[in-house]
Amino acid sequence: MGKSVIVRSNIKEYAKVNEKSLNVSTDFYERLNEKVIALIKEACKRAKENSRNTVMGKDI
Repeated sequence: MGKSVIVRSNIKEYAKVNEKSLNVSTDFYERLNEKVIALIKEACKRAKENSRNTVMGKDI
């Protein structure tokens, strides 16, 4: 999977429906990590396009 920017144990805390925990497969973590990295890259690009060196919430 390469370097992960997500914390698996934290994701398990949110993988619930009506407070009932769900199992989380390995491929879910991998795909989520890919999406998070893409989101960060897009936010960085937007910050630079707006002449900033600081990535902000509004860049998402």
